[in-house]
Amino acid sequence: MKKFILLFTIALLFIGRNSLAQITVTHTDIIDVGDIIYEALDSVSGSAIQIGSAGANQTWDFSNLQQNEVNSIEHIDPNSTSFGFMYPTSNICADNGSQKIYMNKLSTGVEMVGVDDMPLLNSVTLLPLPLTYNMQYSTGAILALDQTQENPWINDTLAPLISQYQAHTVDSINIQVTFESSYNVDGWGDVIIPMGTFPALRLYVSSTNTQTGYLYCTDTISGTGSNWYPVPQQLQQLFPTETETEYFYQWWSNDPAVKFALVNIDVDEFGNNDGYVQFLTNNSTSIEEREDLEVSIFPVPTTDFVTIELLNNKQVFVQLVDVSGKVVLEESFQNTTQLDMSVFAKGSYYLSLKSEEYSLVKKIIIE
Repeated sequence: MKKFILLFTIALLFIGRNSLAQITVTHTDIIDVGDIIYEALDSVSGSAIQIGSAGANQTWDFSNLQQNEVNSIEHIDPNSTSFGFMYPTSNICADNGSQKIYMNKLSTGVEMVGVDDMPLLNSVTLLPLPLTYNMQYSTGAILALDQTQENPWINDTLAPLISQYQAHTVDSINIQVTFESSYNVDGWGDVIIPMGTFPALRLYVSSTNTQTGYLYCTDTISGTGSNWYPVPQQLQQLFPTETETEYFYQWWSNDPAVKFALVNIDVDEFGNNDGYVQFLTNNSTSIEEREDLEVSIFPVPTTDFVTIELLNNKQVFVQLVDVSGKVVLEESFQNTTQLDMSVFAKGSYYLSLKSEEYSLVKKIIIE
């Protein structure tokens, strides 16, 4: 009996010790107003990085990550910005230099309420809180944007096609965007990055956004055919009805030196890394700002064209890569070039520049 009690006591101690090793990430562990985060991008060794295993007491080793680019994200008081008055519910704003993301940080999570001068109809969850091992959370479909404007360019001769011969003029355009996300904390342990080793939870996220377009057509004869109609296939290039799903893993810690995702790895639906890894760094020197690069890329984000200007007049090979790792555009140029982004679907892409002396990868967004 004494032997049994001793073994039972040892087992309890072992279970208790492992339970205590698990961490919880709360709203007090993440970004606040005044925090500046430096996020590095590895596009060279990223394709060789494995996401590792789920489960308890894991070690995820990303110590070989390389800094190809470093971006800074400053978290500021929304009231200090030019659009702050549009966001009375926002208590923190993330400024990455190209856009301002207005958020509401609560004990239950971080919500996005708008971007620049575009408030969302309903807030969208960016990070549910608190994070604990085996936590699962789903938002359901959220209507974030519902914008209507007068028809600026669609000819009324297309009204019969759009309305199946029920109406005669095209009066208004309506664009709706819905978001739906699921979150699963599937592992805990230690994550190793060049900045150090940290206790962490692994979060798997699946995020889907759906854009739908409608056109209001008026029946000028009887009025009975006046209604909102879905954008037909023939006009999908102008107002595409499309669904885009992003999958990614993040590692979060309650270490007070962190306050942001330690690692972010985009994957496809099968869990395969697309070759790009974002990770936290304490090195504030941006690779893009080194004097030997002397490159300017603008505007980011964009809706139509991106201009690339080189001040050193070197020959450069450029590739545009989508989030699945597919090369969708490539060309070489010297001094300057302009890339037409309007032919590609909206979303995130990676712009890769290579010459004999250097390489650079820049994440861009097509809106």
